[in-house]
Amino acid sequence: MSRTSPHEHLRKTELSRRGLLKTAGGLTAAVALGGATVATTADAAPATFTHPGMLHNAGDINRAKVRVAAGTDPWLSGWNRLTANSHSQSTWTNRATATIIRGGTGENYATLYNDIAAAYQNALRWKVGGTEANAVCAANILNAWSRTLTTVTGNADRFLASGIYGWEFANACELMRDYSGFDLAAAQEMLASVFYPLNNDFLLNHNTACITNYWANWDLCNMASILAIGILNEDKAKYDQAVTYFKSGAGNGSIAHAVPYLYTDSDGYALGQWQESGRDQGHTMMGMGQMGAICEMAWNQGDDLYSYDSRRFMKAAQYVAKYNTGSDVPFTTYTWGTGQSCAQSSQTVISTASRGQVRPVWAMLHFHYNRRINLDDKYISAMYYDLVTPEGGGGDYGTDSGGFDQLGFGTLMYAK
Repeated sequence: MSRTSPHEHLRKTELSRRGLLKTAGGLTAAVALGGATVATTADAAPATFTHPGMLHNAGDINRAKVRVAAGTDPWLSGWNRLTANSHSQSTWTNRATATIIRGGTGENYATLYNDIAAAYQNALRWKVGGTEANAVCAANILNAWSRTLTTVTGNADRFLASGIYGWEFANACELMRDYSGFDLAAAQEMLASVFYPLNNDFLLNHNTACITNYWANWDLCNMASILAIGILNEDKAKYDQAVTYFKSGAGNGSIAHAVPYLYTDSDGYALGQWQESGRDQGHTMMGMGQMGAICEMAWNQGDDLYSYDSRRFMKAAQYVAKYNTGSDVPFTTYTWGTGQSCAQSSQTVISTASRGQVRPVWAMLHFHYNRRINLDDKYISAMYYDLVTPEGGGGDYGTDSGGFDQLGFGTLMYAK
């Protein structure tokens, strides 16, 4: 698969995704761009939500199905990673419980993130491979949790649980929404009553802390959950809430706060310093996955957040990828207020901690920027091809929560 010439840094003429749909003639253009039927009003939820329309649209699923059936790489290699994962087996038994605790005494949240990974992976196997047993397994997991879970709690980390597992659970549900054995109504109600109140409370109040106290990922995962619930439930107000916060929210997850400093390197590539770059690279790459999920879900509903603010997110991804493939990047001292008093803290250098860590977040970014819209993504491309491909998912990157902060399998689902 060829890569774009290094000299093709920018396209001279770009239209927003909705603008392109409108210019090219509504539904016809929507089909060409992956099946989205969307409103043409700027910055508003779609008039009609597209399903499936979160991390994967109908075109993604059909392409994977056809390529895997033909035995074509890299899709086959991605499929083999999926089928080899223990979470993707149709014999997986759910461990649904009424109360999930993350942070503090009695933590049990690993049961939830493992079951979500199993539901998602079984749903993918059904969608791509057509195996009924996997559909039954995925539906059973999602139904059990939807009918059982009533509380997500713990210390401040409960807001990480509400965010990450909210958007991931909703994505598994989105894949299963047309399966007769799946209780969509139960899932919609549970997500709206258990996850959304925590998502909303965090973005509004930030656990009563200084607005800059929490890292970008805390905002991002809760934004992603609200967006995903908005799509699953066809709730335009929630969808708009997430998109608006991405563009102009007060916390560190909104795009200008998440990418506070911009640069151009000696080869002419635009870079953006990520808000957590001075902390460590594992959480920085987690941010690529959380913001990437928001952008991909919005894209499949007709909103091009990938390109928002002159492709500010792409500049951040290039920065993170360049550093994590071994090259130096500029760094501006990052200062923020902490705790409830906003006591000042600073980072003066980029962190080397967990540099080069592999997370399955790069296929989504590479195949969007390089293949969908034909931009030179030199550093993202190197990160993906040299360190990551083929991408696995939950269970392939360790047993702790960091290995489950993203659903993965981007080689299978995004390769173009």
